[in-house]
Amino acid sequence: MFWVTLLSFVLFTGFVAVGTWLIVRRRESSSQDGFFLAGRSLTFPFIAGSLLLTNLSTEQMVGLNGSAFKEGMSVIAWEVVAVIALVLMALWFLPKFLKAGITTVPEYLRYRFDETTGLLCNLLFLVSYMLILLPIILYTGARGMLDILDLNAMLGIESEMAQLYVVVIAVAVIGSCYALFGGLNSCAVSDTLNGIGLLIGGFLISWFAFATLGNGEVSEGISTFFREGGDRVNSIGANDAEAPFLALFTGVLFINVFYWCTNQQIIQRTLGAKSLAEGQKGILLTGALKLLGPLYLVFPGMIAAMLYMRGMLHIPANAATGLAASDQAYGALVNAVLPAPLKGFFAAVLLGAILSSFNSALNSTCTLFSLDVYKRKINPTAPDRKVVVVGQIFGTIITLGAIIIAPLLQQAGSIFNYLQKMNAIYFIPILAVVLIAIMTRKVPAAAANLALILGVILIGIGYFIPPFTGYVEAMGQYHFVACVLALMLVLMLAWGKLRPLPVPFEEKDAKVTDLTPWKGVVPVSAILIIVVVIIYAAFADFSVFTKGKPAYPTAPAVIQQTNP
Repeated sequence: MFWVTLLSFVLFTGFVAVGTWLIVRRRESSSQDGFFLAGRSLTFPFIAGSLLLTNLSTEQMVGLNGSAFKEGMSVIAWEVVAVIALVLMALWFLPKFLKAGITTVPEYLRYRFDETTGLLCNLLFLVSYMLILLPIILYTGARGMLDILDLNAMLGIESEMAQLYVVVIAVAVIGSCYALFGGLNSCAVSDTLNGIGLLIGGFLISWFAFATLGNGEVSEGISTFFREGGDRVNSIGANDAEAPFLALFTGVLFINVFYWCTNQQIIQRTLGAKSLAEGQKGILLTGALKLLGPLYLVFPGMIAAMLYMRGMLHIPANAATGLAASDQAYGALVNAVLPAPLKGFFAAVLLGAILSSFNSALNSTCTLFSLDVYKRKINPTAPDRKVVVVGQIFGTIITLGAIIIAPLLQQAGSIFNYLQKMNAIYFIPILAVVLIAIMTRKVPAAAANLALILGVILIGIGYFIPPFTGYVEAMGQYHFVACVLALMLVLMLAWGKLRPLPVPFEEKDAKVTDLTPWKGVVPVSAILIIVVVIIYAAFADFSVFTKGKPAYPTAPAVIQQTNP
Protein backbone atom coordinates (compact mmCIF):
# COMPACT_ATOMS: atom_id res chain seq x y z
CA MET A 1 0.00 0.00 0.00
CA PHE A 2 2.95 2.32 0.60
CA TRP A 3 3.93 2.03 -3.06
CA VAL A 4 0.43 3.11 -4.13
CA THR A 5 0.80 6.19 -1.96
CA LEU A 6 4.28 6.89 -3.33
CA LEU A 7 3.16 6.41 -6.95
CA SER A 8 0.28 8.90 -6.66
CA PHE A 9 2.66 11.35 -5.00
CA VAL A 10 5.22 11.10 -7.81
CA LEU A 11 2.60 11.32 -10.58
CA PHE A 12 0.99 14.55 -9.36
CA THR A 13 4.35 16.17 -8.53
CA GLY A 14 5.60 15.28 -12.01
CA PHE A 15 2.41 16.60 -13.62
CA VAL A 16 2.90 20.03 -12.01
CA ALA A 17 6.59 20.20 -12.95
CA VAL A 18 6.02 19.20 -16.59
CA GLY A 19 2.92 21.40 -16.90
CA THR A 20 4.80 24.41 -15.56
CA TRP A 21 7.69 23.85 -17.98
CA LEU A 22 5.37 23.52 -20.98
CA ILE A 23 3.56 26.76 -20.13
CA VAL A 24 6.55 28.98 -19.28
CA ARG A 25 9.28 27.60 -21.57
CA ARG A 26 8.63 30.20 -24.27
CA ARG A 27 8.18 33.12 -21.90
CA GLU A 28 10.97 35.65 -21.50
CA SER A 29 12.70 35.49 -18.11
CA SER A 30 16.20 36.85 -18.63
CA SER A 31 15.35 40.54 -18.12
CA GLN A 32 14.55 42.17 -14.77
CA ASP A 33 10.82 42.54 -15.45
CA GLY A 34 10.68 39.10 -17.06
CA PHE A 35 12.31 37.30 -14.12
CA PHE A 36 11.02 39.32 -11.17
CA LEU A 37 7.56 40.46 -12.41
CA ALA A 38 6.71 37.92 -15.15
CA GLY A 39 6.98 40.74 -17.71
CA ARG A 40 3.95 42.46 -16.09
CA SER A 41 1.75 40.00 -17.97
CA LEU A 42 -0.13 38.10 -15.24
CA THR A 43 -3.91 37.80 -15.69
CA PHE A 44 -6.39 37.40 -12.84
CA PRO A 45 -6.57 33.54 -12.68
CA PHE A 46 -2.80 33.28 -12.26
CA ILE A 47 -2.72 36.18 -9.79
CA ALA A 48 -5.46 34.59 -7.67
CA GLY A 49 -3.93 31.11 -7.89
CA SER A 50 -0.51 32.36 -6.96
CA LEU A 51 -1.76 34.61 -4.13
CA LEU A 52 -3.84 31.78 -2.68
CA LEU A 53 -1.13 29.16 -2.75
CA THR A 54 1.63 31.53 -1.65
CA ASN A 55 -0.49 32.06 1.45
CA LEU A 56 -1.78 28.50 1.85
CA SER A 57 1.38 26.67 2.71
CA THR A 58 2.00 24.28 5.54
CA GLU A 59 2.25 27.05 8.13
CA GLN A 60 -1.47 27.41 7.34
CA MET A 61 -2.43 23.76 6.71
CA VAL A 62 -0.42 22.42 9.64
CA GLY A 63 -0.14 25.52 11.83
CA LEU A 64 -3.66 26.98 11.63
CA ASN A 65 -5.30 23.55 11.94
CA GLY A 66 -3.04 23.00 14.94
CA SER A 67 -4.36 26.21 16.49
CA ALA A 68 -7.93 25.09 15.70
CA PHE A 69 -7.17 21.78 17.42
CA LYS A 70 -6.31 23.71 20.59
CA GLU A 71 -8.78 26.58 20.53
CA GLY A 72 -11.62 25.85 18.13
CA MET A 73 -13.32 28.05 15.54
CA SER A 74 -12.12 31.41 16.87
CA VAL A 75 -8.94 31.10 14.79
CA ILE A 76 -11.00 31.69 11.63
CA ALA A 77 -10.08 35.31 12.36
CA TRP A 78 -6.91 34.86 10.30
CA GLU A 79 -8.91 33.75 7.27
CA VAL A 80 -11.93 36.04 7.26
CA VAL A 81 -10.12 39.22 8.35
CA ALA A 82 -7.78 38.60 5.43
CA VAL A 83 -10.75 39.32 3.15
CA ILE A 84 -11.01 42.87 4.51
CA ALA A 85 -7.30 43.39 3.86
CA LEU A 86 -7.67 42.08 0.30
CA VAL A 87 -10.50 44.54 -0.31
CA LEU A 88 -8.23 47.37 0.86
CA MET A 89 -5.51 46.11 -1.47
CA ALA A 90 -7.83 46.09 -4.48
CA LEU A 91 -9.41 49.48 -3.79
CA TRP A 92 -6.54 51.53 -2.42
CA PHE A 93 -3.04 50.06 -2.29
CA LEU A 94 -2.77 48.42 -5.72
CA PRO A 95 -3.72 51.54 -7.74
CA LYS A 96 -1.01 53.50 -5.89
CA PHE A 97 1.65 50.84 -6.44
CA LEU A 98 0.90 50.28 -10.12
CA LYS A 99 0.80 54.01 -10.79
CA ALA A 100 4.29 54.33 -9.28
CA GLY A 101 5.52 51.47 -11.49
CA ILE A 102 7.43 49.81 -8.65
CA THR A 103 8.95 46.33 -8.43
CA THR A 104 9.36 46.20 -4.64
CA VAL A 105 7.95 47.85 -1.51
CA PRO A 106 11.35 49.31 -0.58
CA GLU A 107 11.42 50.87 -4.05
CA TYR A 108 8.09 52.57 -3.28
CA LEU A 109 9.44 53.95 0.00
CA ARG A 110 12.55 55.17 -1.78
CA TYR A 111 10.31 56.82 -4.38
CA ARG A 112 8.28 58.57 -1.65
CA PHE A 113 11.03 59.25 0.92
CA ASP A 114 14.73 58.60 0.25
CA GLU A 115 17.46 55.98 -0.28
CA THR A 116 17.85 55.31 3.44
CA THR A 117 14.14 54.50 3.89
CA GLY A 118 14.24 52.03 1.02
CA LEU A 119 17.42 50.40 2.32
CA LEU A 120 16.09 50.04 5.89
CA CYS A 121 12.88 48.46 4.62
CA ASN A 122 14.87 46.15 2.37
CA LEU A 123 17.08 44.97 5.22
CA LEU A 124 14.04 44.28 7.42
CA PHE A 125 12.50 42.13 4.71
CA LEU A 126 15.73 40.24 3.96
CA VAL A 127 16.54 39.45 7.59
CA SER A 128 12.97 38.43 8.46
CA TYR A 129 12.59 36.22 5.39
CA MET A 130 15.87 34.45 6.13
CA LEU A 131 15.39 34.02 9.90
CA ILE A 132 11.59 33.71 10.20
CA LEU A 133 9.58 33.03 7.06
CA LEU A 134 11.71 30.60 5.02
CA PRO A 135 12.70 28.40 8.00
CA ILE A 136 9.06 28.18 9.16
CA ILE A 137 7.90 27.16 5.68
CA LEU A 138 10.56 24.44 5.53
CA TYR A 139 9.90 23.20 9.07
CA THR A 140 6.12 22.95 8.78
CA GLY A 141 6.50 21.41 5.33
CA ALA A 142 8.87 18.75 6.58
CA ARG A 143 6.65 18.12 9.61
CA GLY A 144 3.60 17.59 7.39
CA MET A 145 5.42 15.34 4.93
CA LEU A 146 6.84 13.16 7.69
CA ASP A 147 3.43 12.69 9.30
CA ILE A 148 1.33 12.18 6.15
CA LEU A 149 3.65 9.92 4.13
CA ASP A 150 4.97 8.15 7.24
CA LEU A 151 8.49 8.88 6.05
CA ASN A 152 9.90 7.98 9.46
CA ALA A 153 9.80 4.28 8.59
CA MET A 154 10.93 4.71 4.99
CA LEU A 155 13.95 6.85 5.83
CA GLY A 156 15.19 4.37 8.42
CA ILE A 157 16.56 7.20 10.59
CA GLU A 158 15.84 7.13 14.33
CA SER A 159 16.69 10.74 15.16
CA GLU A 160 13.72 13.06 14.58
CA MET A 161 16.07 15.99 14.04
CA ALA A 162 17.92 14.04 11.33
CA GLN A 163 14.60 13.14 9.67
CA LEU A 164 13.61 16.80 9.62
CA TYR A 165 16.92 17.81 8.05
CA VAL A 166 16.60 15.21 5.27
CA VAL A 167 13.11 16.37 4.27
CA VAL A 168 13.96 20.07 4.73
CA ILE A 169 16.91 19.73 2.36
CA ALA A 170 14.81 17.91 -0.26
CA VAL A 171 12.03 20.51 -0.17
CA ALA A 172 14.49 23.41 -0.26
CA VAL A 173 16.32 22.04 -3.30
CA ILE A 174 13.12 21.50 -5.30
CA GLY A 175 11.62 24.85 -4.30
CA SER A 176 14.77 26.79 -5.09
CA CYS A 177 14.84 25.29 -8.60
CA TYR A 178 11.45 26.88 -9.36
CA ALA A 179 12.35 30.26 -7.85
CA LEU A 180 15.97 30.60 -8.98
CA PHE A 181 15.68 29.32 -12.53
CA GLY A 182 12.11 30.04 -13.59
CA GLY A 183 11.46 33.39 -11.93
CA LEU A 184 7.98 34.73 -11.14
CA ASN A 185 6.44 33.17 -14.25
CA SER A 186 7.40 29.70 -13.09
CA CYS A 187 6.23 30.41 -9.53
CA ALA A 188 2.85 31.78 -10.66
CA VAL A 189 2.05 28.89 -13.03
CA SER A 190 3.15 26.13 -10.64
CA ASP A 191 1.22 27.90 -7.86
CA THR A 192 -1.97 27.87 -9.94
CA LEU A 193 -1.67 24.17 -10.87
CA ASN A 194 -0.90 23.23 -7.27
CA GLY A 195 -3.70 25.54 -6.09
CA ILE A 196 -6.29 23.49 -7.92
CA GLY A 197 -4.93 20.33 -6.32
CA LEU A 198 -4.77 21.98 -2.92
CA LEU A 199 -8.42 22.99 -2.97
CA ILE A 200 -9.46 19.50 -4.08
CA GLY A 201 -7.21 17.85 -1.50
CA GLY A 202 -8.23 20.20 1.30
CA PHE A 203 -11.92 19.54 0.75
CA LEU A 204 -11.26 15.78 0.54
CA ILE A 205 -9.64 15.88 3.99
CA SER A 206 -12.70 17.63 5.41
CA TRP A 207 -15.04 15.17 3.64
CA PHE A 208 -13.30 12.06 4.99
CA ALA A 209 -12.85 13.65 8.42
CA PHE A 210 -16.57 14.39 8.69
CA ALA A 211 -17.29 10.85 7.48
CA THR A 212 -15.02 9.41 10.18
CA LEU A 213 -16.69 11.56 12.84
CA GLY A 214 -20.09 10.35 11.61
CA ASN A 215 -19.16 6.65 11.49
CA GLY A 216 -19.06 6.63 7.71
CA GLU A 217 -21.80 9.21 7.08
CA VAL A 218 -20.71 12.73 6.13
CA SER A 219 -24.09 14.27 6.99
CA GLU A 220 -24.04 12.61 10.40
CA GLY A 221 -20.47 13.84 10.93
CA ILE A 222 -21.51 17.42 10.16
CA SER A 223 -24.46 17.14 12.55
CA THR A 224 -22.20 15.71 15.26
CA PHE A 225 -19.63 18.46 14.66
CA PHE A 226 -22.10 21.27 15.34
CA ARG A 227 -24.19 19.39 17.91
CA GLU A 228 -21.33 18.21 20.12
CA GLY A 229 -18.72 20.85 19.36
CA GLY A 230 -19.86 22.90 22.34
CA ASP A 231 -17.92 26.07 23.09
CA ARG A 232 -15.32 25.16 20.43
CA VAL A 233 -17.81 26.04 17.66
CA ASN A 234 -17.63 29.76 18.38
CA SER A 235 -16.27 32.48 16.09
CA ILE A 236 -15.57 34.73 19.09
CA GLY A 237 -12.17 34.33 20.73
CA ALA A 238 -11.80 34.87 24.47
CA ASN A 239 -9.37 37.49 25.77
CA ASP A 240 -6.79 34.75 26.47
CA ALA A 241 -7.22 33.06 23.08
CA GLU A 242 -4.65 33.05 20.26
CA ALA A 243 -7.00 35.28 18.23
CA PRO A 244 -9.07 37.35 20.73
CA PHE A 245 -12.18 38.91 19.23
CA LEU A 246 -11.24 42.46 20.20
CA ALA A 247 -7.85 41.98 18.51
CA LEU A 248 -9.71 41.68 15.19
CA PHE A 249 -9.99 45.45 15.33
CA THR A 250 -6.35 46.02 16.34
CA GLY A 251 -3.31 43.77 15.81
CA VAL A 252 -4.98 40.97 13.86
CA LEU A 253 -6.39 43.47 11.37
CA PHE A 254 -3.14 45.40 11.00
CA ILE A 255 -1.02 42.27 10.57
CA ASN A 256 -3.42 41.13 7.84
CA VAL A 257 -3.28 44.54 6.14
CA PHE A 258 0.49 44.39 6.09
CA TYR A 259 0.53 40.80 4.88
CA TRP A 260 -1.89 41.28 1.99
CA CYS A 261 -1.12 44.90 1.07
CA THR A 262 2.57 45.58 1.70
CA ASN A 263 4.35 42.22 2.12
CA GLN A 264 6.77 41.82 -0.79
CA GLN A 265 6.28 38.04 -0.92
CA ILE A 266 2.55 38.51 -1.54
CA ILE A 267 2.17 41.71 -3.50
CA GLN A 268 4.87 40.82 -6.03
CA ARG A 269 2.17 38.77 -7.78
CA THR A 270 -0.10 41.79 -8.08
CA LEU A 271 2.74 44.07 -9.21
CA GLY A 272 3.15 41.72 -12.16
CA ALA A 273 -0.49 42.26 -13.22
CA LYS A 274 -1.22 42.93 -16.89
CA SER A 275 -3.45 45.85 -15.84
CA LEU A 276 -5.07 47.35 -12.75
CA ALA A 277 -8.36 45.64 -13.65
CA GLU A 278 -6.68 42.20 -13.89
CA GLY A 279 -4.95 42.80 -10.57
CA GLN A 280 -8.19 43.83 -8.85
CA LYS A 281 -10.07 40.82 -10.21
CA GLY A 282 -7.30 38.48 -9.07
CA ILE A 283 -7.18 40.00 -5.58
CA LEU A 284 -10.95 39.85 -5.05
CA LEU A 285 -11.13 36.29 -6.42
CA THR A 286 -8.53 35.44 -3.78
CA GLY A 287 -10.80 37.10 -1.18
CA ALA A 288 -13.74 34.94 -2.27
CA LEU A 289 -11.61 31.79 -2.03
CA LYS A 290 -10.36 32.82 1.42
CA LEU A 291 -13.97 32.70 2.65
CA LEU A 292 -13.85 28.95 1.98
CA GLY A 293 -10.60 28.66 3.92
CA PRO A 294 -12.10 27.59 7.27
CA LEU A 295 -13.48 24.44 5.61
CA TYR A 296 -9.97 23.04 5.14
CA LEU A 297 -7.81 25.21 7.41
CA VAL A 298 -9.90 25.22 10.62
CA PHE A 299 -12.58 22.51 10.57
CA PRO A 300 -10.12 19.58 10.14
CA GLY A 301 -8.20 20.71 13.22
CA MET A 302 -11.45 20.91 15.20
CA ILE A 303 -12.51 17.47 13.98
CA ALA A 304 -9.08 16.12 14.96
CA ALA A 305 -9.70 17.42 18.50
CA MET A 306 -13.13 15.73 18.66
CA LEU A 307 -11.72 12.41 17.38
CA TYR A 308 -8.79 12.67 19.78
CA MET A 309 -11.06 13.35 22.77
CA ARG A 310 -13.13 10.30 21.76
CA GLY A 311 -10.03 8.12 21.61
CA MET A 312 -10.37 7.66 17.82
CA LEU A 313 -7.16 9.44 16.81
CA HIS A 314 -3.63 9.08 18.11
CA ILE A 315 -1.53 12.26 18.29
CA PRO A 316 2.01 12.16 19.73
CA ALA A 317 2.58 14.10 22.94
CA ASN A 318 4.68 17.23 23.14
CA ALA A 319 7.80 16.35 25.13
CA ALA A 320 7.75 19.66 27.00
CA THR A 321 4.08 19.77 28.04
CA GLY A 322 2.95 16.14 27.92
CA LEU A 323 -0.14 17.28 25.99
CA ALA A 324 -0.98 16.35 22.41
CA ALA A 325 1.38 18.10 19.96
CA SER A 326 -1.05 20.43 18.19
CA ASP A 327 1.18 20.92 15.15
CA GLN A 328 1.06 17.16 14.52
CA ALA A 329 -2.74 16.99 14.71
CA TYR A 330 -3.35 17.70 11.03
CA GLY A 331 -0.82 15.16 9.78
CA ALA A 332 -2.24 12.55 12.14
CA LEU A 333 -5.77 13.25 10.88
CA VAL A 334 -4.77 13.00 7.22
CA ASN A 335 -2.88 9.78 7.84
CA ALA A 336 -5.88 8.31 9.70
CA VAL A 337 -8.77 9.21 7.40
CA LEU A 338 -7.43 9.23 3.83
CA PRO A 339 -7.22 6.06 1.68
CA ALA A 340 -3.65 5.22 0.57
CA PRO A 341 -3.90 6.47 -3.07
CA LEU A 342 -5.27 9.80 -1.89
CA LYS A 343 -2.55 10.12 0.74
CA GLY A 344 0.04 10.26 -2.02
CA PHE A 345 -2.00 12.77 -3.98
CA PHE A 346 -2.49 14.98 -0.95
CA ALA A 347 1.15 14.74 0.06
CA ALA A 348 2.00 15.94 -3.48
CA VAL A 349 -0.49 18.80 -3.09
CA LEU A 350 1.01 19.66 0.27
CA LEU A 351 4.47 19.61 -1.27
CA GLY A 352 3.13 22.01 -3.92
CA ALA A 353 1.89 24.32 -1.17
CA ILE A 354 5.25 24.16 0.57
CA LEU A 355 7.09 24.84 -2.68
CA SER A 356 4.74 27.71 -3.51
CA SER A 357 5.36 29.63 -0.31
CA PHE A 358 9.04 28.76 -0.31
CA ASN A 359 9.73 29.71 -3.92
CA SER A 360 7.58 32.85 -3.59
CA ALA A 361 9.48 34.05 -0.53
CA LEU A 362 12.79 33.11 -2.15
CA ASN A 363 11.90 34.88 -5.41
CA SER A 364 10.94 38.00 -3.43
CA THR A 365 14.20 37.79 -1.46
CA CYS A 366 16.20 37.61 -4.69
CA THR A 367 14.22 40.56 -6.05
CA LEU A 368 14.85 42.68 -2.96
CA PHE A 369 18.59 42.00 -2.93
CA SER A 370 19.23 42.14 -6.68
CA LEU A 371 17.29 45.30 -7.51
CA ASP A 372 17.42 47.27 -4.27
CA VAL A 373 20.90 46.39 -3.00
CA TYR A 374 23.11 45.04 -5.81
CA LYS A 375 21.75 47.12 -8.69
CA ARG A 376 21.45 50.36 -6.72
CA LYS A 377 24.36 50.20 -4.28
CA ILE A 378 26.96 47.76 -5.59
CA ASN A 379 26.87 47.73 -9.40
CA PRO A 380 24.48 50.32 -10.88
CA THR A 381 25.68 49.60 -14.45
CA ALA A 382 25.12 45.84 -14.28
CA PRO A 383 23.18 44.39 -17.25
CA ASP A 384 19.88 42.61 -16.65
CA ARG A 385 21.38 39.13 -16.98
CA LYS A 386 24.04 39.91 -14.38
CA VAL A 387 21.40 41.19 -11.96
CA VAL A 388 19.40 37.96 -12.38
CA VAL A 389 22.49 35.78 -11.82
CA VAL A 390 23.42 37.70 -8.66
CA GLY A 391 19.86 37.15 -7.40
CA GLN A 392 20.18 33.42 -8.04
CA ILE A 393 23.47 33.23 -6.12
CA PHE A 394 22.08 35.23 -3.19
CA GLY A 395 18.96 33.02 -3.17
CA THR A 396 21.17 29.93 -2.90
CA ILE A 397 22.95 31.40 0.14
CA ILE A 398 19.63 32.31 1.78
CA THR A 399 18.34 28.78 1.13
CA LEU A 400 21.32 27.24 2.92
CA GLY A 401 20.71 29.48 5.95
CA ALA A 402 17.02 28.54 6.08
CA ILE A 403 17.90 24.83 5.88
CA ILE A 404 20.14 25.14 8.96
CA ILE A 405 17.54 27.04 11.03
CA ALA A 406 14.31 25.19 10.08
CA PRO A 407 14.55 21.96 12.16
CA LEU A 408 15.37 23.97 15.28
CA LEU A 409 11.80 25.35 15.24
CA GLN A 410 10.32 22.11 16.61
CA GLN A 411 10.81 23.67 20.07
CA ALA A 412 8.70 26.75 19.22
CA GLY A 413 5.32 25.42 20.47
CA SER A 414 2.33 26.65 18.43
CA ILE A 415 4.05 27.36 15.13
CA PHE A 416 1.25 29.52 13.71
CA ASN A 417 1.10 31.74 16.81
CA TYR A 418 4.91 31.93 16.81
CA LEU A 419 4.85 33.01 13.15
CA GLN A 420 2.35 35.83 13.73
CA LYS A 421 4.21 37.03 16.81
CA MET A 422 7.60 37.14 15.12
CA ASN A 423 6.17 38.68 11.95
CA ALA A 424 4.81 41.63 13.90
CA ILE A 425 8.37 42.77 14.69
CA TYR A 426 8.83 43.99 11.13
CA PHE A 427 5.23 43.97 9.83
CA ILE A 428 4.09 46.85 12.02
CA PRO A 429 6.92 49.39 11.43
CA ILE A 430 6.85 48.84 7.65
CA LEU A 431 3.05 49.11 7.53
CA ALA A 432 3.16 52.41 9.47
CA VAL A 433 5.66 53.91 7.04
CA VAL A 434 3.80 52.68 3.94
CA LEU A 435 0.54 54.17 5.25
CA ILE A 436 2.22 57.53 5.80
CA ALA A 437 3.83 57.29 2.34
CA ILE A 438 0.44 56.81 0.70
CA MET A 439 -1.63 59.20 2.84
CA THR A 440 0.63 62.24 3.22
CA ARG A 441 2.71 64.58 1.06
CA LYS A 442 4.71 66.57 3.63
CA VAL A 443 6.15 64.00 6.07
CA PRO A 444 9.96 63.91 5.53
CA ALA A 445 12.18 60.86 5.13
CA ALA A 446 13.83 61.36 8.55
CA ALA A 447 10.50 60.68 10.28
CA ALA A 448 9.97 57.46 8.29
CA ASN A 449 13.51 56.25 8.98
CA LEU A 450 13.12 56.81 12.72
CA ALA A 451 9.76 55.00 12.72
CA LEU A 452 11.25 51.93 11.02
CA ILE A 453 14.07 51.66 13.54
CA LEU A 454 12.10 52.66 16.65
CA GLY A 455 9.16 50.39 15.80
CA VAL A 456 11.38 47.29 15.61
CA ILE A 457 13.15 48.23 18.85
CA LEU A 458 9.91 48.83 20.79
CA ILE A 459 8.30 45.55 19.70
CA GLY A 460 11.54 43.66 20.39
CA ILE A 461 11.72 45.13 23.90
CA GLY A 462 8.06 44.26 24.57
CA TYR A 463 8.52 40.69 23.37
CA PHE A 464 11.87 39.75 24.86
CA ILE A 465 12.98 42.04 27.72
CA PRO A 466 11.47 41.79 31.25
CA PRO A 467 9.60 43.45 32.87
CA PHE A 468 8.13 44.78 29.61
CA THR A 469 7.19 41.24 28.56
CA GLY A 470 4.80 41.13 31.51
CA TYR A 471 3.10 44.34 30.42
CA VAL A 472 2.68 43.00 26.88
CA GLU A 473 1.24 39.74 28.19
CA ALA A 474 -1.25 41.63 30.36
CA MET A 475 -2.25 43.92 27.50
CA GLY A 476 -2.31 41.21 24.82
CA GLN A 477 0.32 41.01 22.08
CA TYR A 478 -2.04 42.18 19.32
CA HIS A 479 -3.21 45.23 21.25
CA PHE A 480 0.44 45.98 22.01
CA VAL A 481 1.54 45.97 18.36
CA ALA A 482 -1.49 48.11 17.48
CA CYS A 483 -0.34 50.65 20.08
CA VAL A 484 3.14 50.64 18.54
CA LEU A 485 1.59 51.22 15.10
CA ALA A 486 -0.47 54.13 16.41
CA LEU A 487 2.59 55.62 18.16
CA MET A 488 4.65 55.44 14.94
CA LEU A 489 1.86 57.07 12.94
CA VAL A 490 1.48 59.91 15.47
CA LEU A 491 5.26 60.40 15.58
CA MET A 492 5.52 60.74 11.79
CA LEU A 493 2.47 62.96 11.47
CA ALA A 494 3.72 65.26 14.24
CA TRP A 495 7.14 65.45 12.59
CA GLY A 496 5.49 66.29 9.28
CA LYS A 497 3.52 69.05 10.99
CA LEU A 498 6.46 70.58 12.83
CA ARG A 499 9.15 70.11 10.17
CA PRO A 500 7.38 69.42 6.85
CA LEU A 501 9.04 68.91 3.49
CA PRO A 502 9.76 72.29 1.93
CA VAL A 503 8.33 70.98 -1.37
CA PRO A 504 5.40 68.55 -0.94
CA PHE A 505 5.79 65.16 -2.61
CA GLU A 506 4.11 64.88 -6.01
CA GLU A 507 2.85 61.50 -7.18
CA LYS A 508 3.65 60.69 -10.83
CA ASP A 509 2.31 58.09 -13.24
CA ALA A 510 5.11 55.78 -14.40
CA LYS A 511 2.84 54.58 -17.26
CA VAL A 512 3.93 50.94 -16.99
CA THR A 513 0.43 49.47 -17.20
CA ASP A 514 -3.24 50.28 -17.85
CA LEU A 515 -4.69 51.92 -14.71
CA THR A 516 -8.36 51.62 -15.71
CA PRO A 517 -10.11 50.06 -12.68
CA TRP A 518 -12.39 47.04 -12.95
CA LYS A 519 -16.06 48.05 -13.04
CA GLY A 520 -17.04 45.42 -10.51
CA VAL A 521 -14.42 46.25 -7.91
CA VAL A 522 -16.71 48.25 -5.56
CA PRO A 523 -19.83 46.01 -5.57
CA VAL A 524 -17.79 42.80 -5.27
CA SER A 525 -15.78 44.32 -2.40
CA ALA A 526 -19.01 45.23 -0.59
CA ILE A 527 -20.39 41.70 -1.02
CA LEU A 528 -17.22 40.14 0.41
CA ILE A 529 -17.33 42.34 3.52
CA ILE A 530 -21.03 41.56 4.07
CA VAL A 531 -20.27 37.82 3.90
CA VAL A 532 -17.50 38.25 6.50
CA VAL A 533 -19.96 39.87 8.92
CA ILE A 534 -22.55 37.11 8.30
CA ILE A 535 -20.00 34.35 9.00
CA TYR A 536 -19.03 35.91 12.31
CA ALA A 537 -22.62 36.58 13.35
CA ALA A 538 -23.73 33.03 12.51
CA PHE A 539 -21.30 31.43 14.98
CA ALA A 540 -20.95 34.17 17.60
CA ASP A 541 -21.29 33.45 21.33
CA PHE A 542 -20.06 36.36 23.45
CA SER A 543 -20.38 34.41 26.71
CA VAL A 544 -16.82 33.30 25.99
CA PHE A 545 -15.62 36.51 27.64
CA THR A 546 -16.74 35.18 31.02
CA LYS A 547 -15.98 31.48 30.43
CA GLY A 548 -12.55 31.82 28.80
CA LYS A 549 -11.20 29.81 25.89
CA PRO A 550 -12.00 26.07 25.51
CA ALA A 551 -9.95 23.56 27.49
CA TYR A 552 -7.00 21.90 25.77
CA PRO A 553 -8.10 18.59 24.18
CA THR A 554 -7.28 15.48 26.22
CA ALA A 555 -7.75 11.85 25.17
CA PRO A 556 -9.57 9.17 27.19
CA ALA A 557 -7.60 6.32 28.73
CA VAL A 558 -8.90 3.75 26.19
CA ILE A 559 -8.00 4.44 22.56
CA GLN A 560 -10.44 3.29 19.88
CA GLN A 561 -9.40 2.30 16.36
CA THR A 562 -10.26 4.61 13.48
CA ASN A 563 -11.58 2.86 10.39
CA PRO A 564 -12.13 5.45 7.63
